[in-house]
Amino acid sequence: MSETQATAPRTVKCLIIGSGPAGYTSAIYTSRANLNPLLIEGPQPGGQLTTTTDVENFPGYPDGVTGPQLMEDMRKQAERFGAEFMTGLVTDADLSARPFRITVNSRTEILAESLIIATGASAKYLGIDSEEKYRGTGVSACATCDGFFYRGRTVAVVGGGDTACEEALYLSTLASKVYLIVRKDYLRASKVMQQRVTGNPKIEILYNTNTIDLFGDEFVEGAHLIEFMGTDKERIYEIAIDGFFLAIGHRPNTEVFAKYLELDESGYIKVKAPGTETNIQGVFAAGDVADPHYRQAVSAAGMGCRAAIDAERFLIAGNTASALI
Repeated sequence: MSETQATAPRTVKCLIIGSGPAGYTSAIYTSRANLNPLLIEGPQPGGQLTTTTDVENFPGYPDGVTGPQLMEDMRKQAERFGAEFMTGLVTDADLSARPFRITVNSRTEILAESLIIATGASAKYLGIDSEEKYRGTGVSACATCDGFFYRGRTVAVVGGGDTACEEALYLSTLASKVYLIVRKDYLRASKVMQQRVTGNPKIEILYNTNTIDLFGDEFVEGAHLIEFMGTDKERIYEIAIDGFFLAIGHRPNTEVFAKYLELDESGYIKVKAPGTETNIQGVFAAGDVADPHYRQAVSAAGMGCRAAIDAERFLIAGNTASALI
């Protein structure tokens, strides 16, 4: 076939975009409802949980489970009921009318009678130039992915929430010392996580501190920090580190849909609670892409279930009219 010849778009009853707990749960439920769903797995199949070590609070795993194993189990369950998977990146979306037109990898078109968006969220960075310079050579947003390279070395984690504390605790099992850089004078993490971090002799918490820059030749060798920024106690100093880990939150992956969907001020998709329908009939959202509050695997899975049931009921109702924006 020549490059000028295009394959005809494929039509599916239910298209699911995203492969985290929300996406896989949606696939399980829509498969069992005989909707023959197609799930598009992005560049990180399994979502954020594939970067998590032990998951202790997901029901059904009394001894805990690793994030990658949990995601593999969910995928296998969806596959068992007939869900189909496609690896690719959604590069364009036309939600102006049904069937919705989704483009994958800039070349493959899929027409969907209903759409479940479960694209999750991506890690935020501080925005300093040196983050990009040292990305992959000392800067990381995934301690589980890259912590192994810092065995017996000194690292820093930026953030004050549960994620930052979890990253610091994990790194403390590998590194000789972990700095936890917190811009406020307190930790936002849960009490249990706070106790674990403050009680860990390998972790030193630097409160009221911001990162100005990173330095080093080919790899990160240290960080320039500022304490009590903007006050009469302001102090600039540096610490020697080998690794710098970001844990300051996430940004919902909604850019490709922003033209059509109503988003909140942070970019999260707005849904019509208690359901999961967006401002466009037939388009549903689930998981971290629509949840700025809880952001837990179990709540994402629950929302994926709700989105699947909403999509099934929408299709059963015989909705065939063009969606109105």
